[in-house]
Amino acid sequence: MRVTLSADAKRFMRLFAEETDINPRDCLVESDRVVFVIPPDEMADAIGPDGHTVEQVEAKLGREIELIANADTPEAFVESTLAPAAVRGVTISEQGDRVAYVEVVADDRGIAIGSDGSRIETARRLAERHFDIDDIQLT
Repeated sequence: MRVTLSADAKRFMRLFAEETDINPRDCLVESDRVVFVIPPDEMADAIGPDGHTVEQVEAKLGREIELIANADTPEAFVESTLAPAAVRGVTISEQGDRVAYVEVVADDRGIAIGSDGSRIETARRLAERHFDIDDIQLT
């Protein structure tokens, strides 16, 4: 699937790459934060020692940032978008709409949903952009 980026997203991705030497795979610009999808093997470098690199990028952007590890399979990607919630499993339904059913540890449902549903909505948007998944449902 082809991902279309806004001018702001492109600008934020360039700034992120300049600050971290890591090229994000995607960027969602939301009202209160910027979400970057980055290669999984570069997550530690993107965060930096004691979160210093993330803090530098946040200061430059003037917004909070969230980092999501990219993945090769839709199941792994959906799980990554819901981190740090503990996910027991992801099943993709291919009947009709493509829906990811995610089994989340009961105590982590709130984390998977996020405040005002922000985490699950971000997960839905990214899963649709990268793997043509129409919806994510928590079980």
